Amino acid sequence: MARGSRGYPSFVTFPAVATPRRRLFCVPFAGGGPAVYRLWPRTLPDDIEVIAVQLPGRSPSSRIPPVDSIDEIVDIVLTDLISMHEANPLPFSVFGHSLGALITFELAVALEGRSTGPAHVFVSGRRHPEELHRGPQIHTYDDDAFLDELDARYGGVPQVVRNEPELLALFLPALRADIRALETYAPSNGRMLRSPLHVYGGAYDTHPRPDQLSEWQRVAELPISVQLFNGDHFYFTASPGPLTVDIASRWTDDRGGSSPS
Repeated sequence: MARGSRGYPSFVTFPAVATPRRRLFCVPFAGGGPAVYRLWPRTLPDDIEVIAVQLPGRSPSSRIPPVDSIDEIVDIVLTDLISMHEANPLPFSVFGHSLGALITFELAVALEGRSTGPAHVFVSGRRHPEELHRGPQIHTYDDDAFLDELDARYGGVPQVVRNEPELLALFLPALRADIRALETYAPSNGRMLRSPLHVYGGAYDTHPRPDQLSEWQRVAELPISVQLFNGDHFYFTASPGPLTVDIASRWTDDRGGSSPS
């Protein structure tokens, strides 16, 4: 783990097989952690180092409360990413799923504002940033209603977690903070992404629906790509290979990376 500017780990590194020539920063979904990306180096080109973002306050050993604002999360990750890049500059791209897609977008725009834009931006499982949250603020619900609503929307709360009170007590504060970050997010108007943008989703996802993904074009200067995979909202967690192969095919030698192996 890389210890960040505020004294706690910001990144978890899953090393490349060969000498790394590129980095892929990966931001987790609500309630997720770096472990979801641990197998990605197996199906990516062997020169890509996978750097998973550890969201503030989400580590089981963390003694700080989880940060519940996308703006604050981005400020923290931005500082630490720039420090890592300045210490050992390599071409890099960024990926985020669901909550992570919004964080990834904000992070990429901020990096472009500092002339350190990513080679590519990959977002997954989320409506475009200008589509604000509508409906009830479920992060304010009591625990049972909160978990029931998340199950109805995403089907992503493991029953084993719900059945274990001690585990649930560890899991809920971070998950609730993530959902609050989603529900209170408000992007600044008029910001366009200059880096190439690639959008992914599950063919059977309902939050967002596949037909909503093309709306990401509204925040991108270049034509975007949209790719669907078999599955629901968490289409890639059990078998990331199809997704990572597509990522590799789009990130070739245009900014210093090698062709996919």
